[in-house]
Amino acid sequence: MQRITGILLAAGSGTRFGGNKLLASLDNGVAVGVKSVRQLRSVLEEVVVVIRPADADLQRLLAGESVILVPCPRAHEGMGASLACGIAAAHAADAWLIALADMPYISTPTLQQLAGALQAGRELVAPVYSGQRGHPVGFSSDYRTELLALPKTGGARSVLTRYENRITLVATNDPGILHDIDEQSDLPSPATS
Repeated sequence: MQRITGILLAAGSGTRFGGNKLLASLDNGVAVGVKSVRQLRSVLEEVVVVIRPADADLQRLLAGESVILVPCPRAHEGMGASLACGIAAAHAADAWLIALADMPYISTPTLQQLAGALQAGRELVAPVYSGQRGHPVGFSSDYRTELLALPKTGGARSVLTRYENRITLVATNDPGILHDIDEQSDLPSPATS
């Protein structure tokens, strides 16, 4: 049985959103960051959440969610630096499912399919919806060294591009793999009576 660890990247600055988008509430009253954590935890026993060291509000919000919080001192350098912090914190894993905390709409069945592909020994996995590749993406530990040495910006895109022919694409009917929250307008509108 492979040890698959979820890594949730939650260390972005949210400049386009105008504040910490992970603290914003969805229409059910649950914060974006909490929803993303719970989705990943519904499928994986171990989840590492990479956060900015000074983000006390997010730390408090996630404190009771049974995750490993990893403050990343290099988070300000970019997604690659944050991802490297997460990989270093979960170095003993056989594979990682890497998700973005501003994507709370990914369905549990999609996460199960991706984790299943990693469990079956696939090296790289990514979901596809309507011909578009989305998130989260999975990496076997064969890519540990490259993930630890990522360029500061761009996340794992360079690794995925270099080994595109090795990616197992998992077809889904889940538009949530493409839906991130970057601006206030990306949040659901409050219900009107």
